[in-house]
Amino acid sequence: MSTARQFLDDKAEDILIDHAKDVDLAQAISKLFRGEKVNTSEDRAALHWALRSEAHTLSPEAKSVRDSIEPALAFAEDPDTLRQFKTVIHIGIGGSDFGPRLLYDAFSGDVENQIDLRFCANVDPHDFERAIQGADPDQTLVIGVSKSFGTEETLYNLGRAKAWLGGTQKSQIALVTANAKRARAWAGSAPVDIFEMPESVGGRFSLWSAASLGVMIALGPGRFRQILHGAYAMDQHVQTAEIGDNLPMLLALLDFWNAAVRKETMRVTLAYSNRLRLLPTYLQQLEMESNGKTVSASGDRLAHPTVPVIWGGEGSIGQHSYHQWLHQGAQSAPAEFILALDKGVHPEGQRALIAHALAQAEVLANGRSLEQVKNEEPNLSEALAAQKVHRGGQPSTFLSCTDFNAETFGSLIALYEHRTYLAGVLWGVNPFDQWGVERGKTMAQRLKSVLTGDTQAEDPVTAGLVEQLRDR
Repeated sequence: MSTARQFLDDKAEDILIDHAKDVDLAQAISKLFRGEKVNTSEDRAALHWALRSEAHTLSPEAKSVRDSIEPALAFAEDPDTLRQFKTVIHIGIGGSDFGPRLLYDAFSGDVENQIDLRFCANVDPHDFERAIQGADPDQTLVIGVSKSFGTEETLYNLGRAKAWLGGTQKSQIALVTANAKRARAWAGSAPVDIFEMPESVGGRFSLWSAASLGVMIALGPGRFRQILHGAYAMDQHVQTAEIGDNLPMLLALLDFWNAAVRKETMRVTLAYSNRLRLLPTYLQQLEMESNGKTVSASGDRLAHPTVPVIWGGEGSIGQHSYHQWLHQGAQSAPAEFILALDKGVHPEGQRALIAHALAQAEVLANGRSLEQVKNEEPNLSEALAAQKVHRGGQPSTFLSCTDFNAETFGSLIALYEHRTYLAGVLWGVNPFDQWGVERGKTMAQRLKSVLTGDTQAEDPVTAGLVEQLRDR
């Protein structure tokens, strides 16, 4: 279920729907599912949806993508895998980390911890030390996920993991990549298992692929297939529902309205679900890396803002920190409430969670006037009464589910993926590239030689910082 308090009247809604028709969002979805090259800068299709497809007829390329997940699922349910390993360490960063980490965090409490799944992403050496703490190298499987198999952070941590495992005759390393040749060269004589990540599946859309091998092992392939099934249901919805009933399209239109028309610079995601406490972080990458651009897919400077800053956290925890800013701060941020309930689990706690989510949404919308404050608390001083005024008038969207499970999780993530793609279409950007990220990687490689003293920094501020930070 979804509902919204937004600055939209009937006329504005009609204009947005007409705009969706003018841009032809329905055709954009058709192109995605026909396997057309919607990733224009890299001249390829975006076939992440094929990983969860249950269709009987697919193009050869889409079928190949769907089939690529089967070896990982078979490996995850192999009794030898479960018998050999007590710990699995997932090494990846960005899209190779956020999705699997979110998925495992959402459902790890539902299974007996036969497998201890841990994550390592940061090039900071301390991250790897945390990941291996207390683990037995003889009973640990290391999974490295890198589409290009050239990601510095992942290769650094994999190198440390290989050394930590020591020489062994059995395979304790699994690599998930689109560059099997480079992965085999890295492995050398060490026995490894290699699983495919298709080129047409972008990193931040790879949750459904072998990138989630560790999650498949820890939660079981059955649970993972339920997630895929839920995502497929959302794929069907976005392809068949009319614009006025199409949830991804409507949310994308709201994103366009708030950012491009109303010039809102932020959107806060309030996940009233402990299972979804990592969702705001996941969405930061999905949406901001996809659509954080000011140049169109055709190379023209855009006249309107695109994706806002996405931030947020877990309700009701956030109510005791940044909600103060939401209610009485100087700036405004449209809020998105996500209420995901476990059916039948501790009704008292569930009722409290519902009440808090509804209350926050209502106060953001309606505020509290000075007159209300004085009527409710007549003995307050003028100064204190003024401080208790809430401005209200803040837009929000409310998404809720009364029986949250693996299938609804899959539907929710697929919803956000389609929303992100469609918002990119409305803004006129290509959601499937990330040149800003790539530039930072290139510059970091250049500065390594500056830190070793082999070259000089061109930027004077960087040069000064290097003098302070270089090894003495």
